Amino acid sequence: MRLGLFGGTFDPVHYGHLLLAECAREQCQLDEVWLVPAAVAPHKQGTGIAPVAQRIEMLELAVGGQESLRVSRVEAERSGVSFTVDTLEQLAAEDPTRELFLIVGADTLEDLVNWREPQRVCELATLAVARRAGRPEPDFACLATIASPEQIAQFRRHQIEMPEMALASRDLRRRVAAGESIRFRTPRAVEEYIRAAGLYRQIVEDTAPAGPRYNCGGATAE
Repeated sequence: MRLGLFGGTFDPVHYGHLLLAECAREQCQLDEVWLVPAAVAPHKQGTGIAPVAQRIEMLELAVGGQESLRVSRVEAERSGVSFTVDTLEQLAAEDPTRELFLIVGADTLEDLVNWREPQRVCELATLAVARRAGRPEPDFACLATIASPEQIAQFRRHQIEMPEMALASRDLRRRVAAGESIRFRTPRAVEEYIRAAGLYRQIVEDTAPAGPRYNCGGATAE
């Protein structure tokens, strides 16, 4: 089984996340893509993100009926700070026949060396790096200290080309707090969930510094 893992806080999930998951599934010929919400992302400790149970519910609503897209509770059930290497180790141990692909954004590559056990991450999964259509290839040379030339060549073969889509979870939260529409930015069921649950009516400033991303999706999936 060729399994793609796409993680982040998903606070909230939006159409950019879903499009990236589908592009990865199609272009990397994956059997399934699992969206993996972090229980606590290392770079967002102490910030006011929605509880993981609510973020999971929104993800389930967003992917409902899509057999190739699933929501994984692996990090939520493990609780504590969510590190990619722990998730990969767990999924590999559960089923050694799985071929794991870690979906990340091009802007995550430079931070990868700062992740927990980055060499082990590169051993456990093939990096599937997303880049915007028409943009130049990411600089894979930054991985030279943590991945072999053979691994880097494998990563290059699994780049994901994404259409330009300017969506961010932070902007959706701001719009909700300001009473503005988020229609057509997230699935209707997620929009209704946010309204019914009263989420994001007040903005809690995300004071986490820009820097290394440790969960599966990294900077790709706020």
